[in-house]
Amino acid sequence: MKHLIIGNGVAGITAIEGIRQLDPESSIALIAGETRHPYCRPMISHLLDGSVSPGQLLMRPRDFYDRMRVEVASGEWAKAIDVDNETVLTDKGNAFGFDRLLIASGADPRPIKADGLELANIFSMRTQEHVEAIVSALPEASRALVLGGGLVGFKAAYGLLRRGLHVTMLIRSRYPLSMQVDAFAGEMLLDELAGEGLEVRVDIEVTAFEGNGRVSEAHLSDGTSIPCDLAIIGKGVLPATSFVPLDRITVDLGIVVNEHMETSASGIYAAGDVAESIDRARKQRWVNALWPVAVEQGRIAGMNMAGRRVSYKGSLSRNVMRVFDTDILTAGIVNPPKEDEYHVISHCDRRRGTYRKLVFRDDVLVGVVMVNSVEQGGVLVALINDGTPISREKELLLHPSFNYAKLAR
Repeated sequence: MKHLIIGNGVAGITAIEGIRQLDPESSIALIAGETRHPYCRPMISHLLDGSVSPGQLLMRPRDFYDRMRVEVASGEWAKAIDVDNETVLTDKGNAFGFDRLLIASGADPRPIKADGLELANIFSMRTQEHVEAIVSALPEASRALVLGGGLVGFKAAYGLLRRGLHVTMLIRSRYPLSMQVDAFAGEMLLDELAGEGLEVRVDIEVTAFEGNGRVSEAHLSDGTSIPCDLAIIGKGVLPATSFVPLDRITVDLGIVVNEHMETSASGIYAAGDVAESIDRARKQRWVNALWPVAVEQGRIAGMNMAGRRVSYKGSLSRNVMRVFDTDILTAGIVNPPKEDEYHVISHCDRRRGTYRKLVFRDDVLVGVVMVNSVEQGGVLVALINDGTPISREKELLLHPSFNYAKLAR
């Protein structure tokens, strides 16, 4: 049996481990893409803020591939999949055959529409290489723009502030973290940011960059301009599917997979940020581009590739983050559609700066937002995952010290 994996992120790595757990003999080849040894992508922002060194990012020992007996094509990118001939072609003109294929290509930075993107010192922040390039540009930079008010945007802003730059964050929506929190929590966070030295402008975006070889100014959608000598684009990600044959493998936003992580093409699997599977709260297909999701999907895909039928129970959108001095936990559906089946309860203590919101659908908890009051957040996330009906005294769950054992009786 010939196993082939596209991508050396965490989904690809855990797939290798899943295969080897059950199959110590079959061949495994990896089209790695990046030249770096597998690293912990969620930690790359700490290179920017200076709290870690590159060596601390490694997620597996350097002899990992040797121990797992994996043939690695480093610095080589998949360019096309020939489903009929069970072959993957790369940008270097090489062809890799397979009996079982895993697409774990991850995601690419979401592009923006603006003139002048070819200027120097305009960066994405998706890879270790991206962050190292940003750090190299810091000595000659003093004013930075961060485009996007999501998780990547805040990590970038924090790191740049730690490095002593003046930072302006530009957000197209009317509040930050609009994909993770509701409007109330977002506006609470906006108030907190005023005292953190971060300038935030909402309902605005960049239309063009200008500069003589290197960016020096950005023109904005409200007709104004702002000086900058460095810009980071953090507008989210899109599944990396450019090489996937759409006539043979079903792709919606991500590559659609079944409960075994198999695509519409037999023997071809997908896992991680590129895969679209069932969301446990929404009860529909969704792409949850999260590290723990990729870990689990990769492992299950690998085990299925090795011949054991293992079912994936679905993913759940969840984030635990600290934005400067504000602790936030969110999970599931935080902005439910205005339909009768949804019921929302919440509590805010403005004096303490705390907020808790619970979203129910037919007596089942499907979403939670917690700001500076994250106690028992794990219990609430477990309730969403389990789909346990709660028919009475739902308001008790708003209290940080609730006793679920009593509530469940």
